[in-house]
Amino acid sequence: MNFRSDSEVKKPMSIFAAAGLTDIVLLLLIFFLLTSSFVTNFGIKVNIPQAETATITDQHYINVTITSDGEFYIMGTEVSRNNLAPSIREEHQMFPNATLVVRADKNAIMDDAVYVMNIGKALDINMMIATERGSR
Repeated sequence: MNFRSDSEVKKPMSIFAAAGLTDIVLLLLIFFLLTSSFVTNFGIKVNIPQAETATITDQHYINVTITSDGEFYIMGTEVSRNNLAPSIREEHQMFPNATLVVRADKNAIMDDAVYVMNIGKALDINMMIATERGSR
């Protein structure tokens, strides 16, 4: 049904107002820039156990990750079990006051974590185990 007469021909709009769209894009840009700085990405996903207390260190650390499959990663690079001690020693020589952080998956074999801690003890490195803070 056409309710307009033939003399009422509407012309299409020739000007598009993009001011409202630029405001939205600017707000989204600010939002993503701010929230991206809060995300910490270690690169290797493991489920670490939870703890009631937490400490924060400001010094350099040697990050050793143990997956549930028994794979070892030092500073994000996969290392075989045989090359684990030389790789930790090399990192320790570059940073003598570094802390060894063991990030073991909660389903990883305990022997793997103890093996890494024995290497740290033999090299006389300060050690800590990474955990997530549990809810009370």
